[in-house]
Amino acid sequence: MRNQSKYRRSRGFTLIEVMIVIAIVLALSGIIAISVLGRKKEADRKLAEIDLNTMKSALKQFRFDFDRWPNEQEGLSVLWDKAKLDGEADQGKWKRYVDEPMPNDRWGTAWNYRPVSEHGDAEMYDLWSNGPDKQEGTEDDVNSWKAESADSSGTNPTGPTPETPR
Repeated sequence: MRNQSKYRRSRGFTLIEVMIVIAIVLALSGIIAISVLGRKKEADRKLAEIDLNTMKSALKQFRFDFDRWPNEQEGLSVLWDKAKLDGEADQGKWKRYVDEPMPNDRWGTAWNYRPVSEHGDAEMYDLWSNGPDKQEGTEDDVNSWKAESADSSGTNPTGPTPETPR
């Protein structure tokens, strides 16, 4: 009789117990996946804002050197490709304004650039990404005019920024 009781104790888990453990593991992995995916979207947006600020800095340096913003024919590619520089411009002033070419945003869409702003000061430019939905004019767009208005109003969610002209 002792042999039968030892055998019953060492049989292992029942099917119900295994199914409960699997359900718990699946529920936890679902919660973790949702959390991670939300963070990735937020991280991509922050990285796009950093890229936008890098392009803005490069545009400022270009303006200091040439006393103008890149024209529509030159576009943003003039910041990393000297061959795109307008033939009448002083080739000797050109330098590489960004270390790596940045023709596309974080979602694989080309940056949009307009040398004369339609959103405020006509002496400025417009620079924007269409965001993850790849459609212009939607809430998820990352652009220079929203960033500038947040900076000037003091409500920049990423924290204070130095007072420098755009």
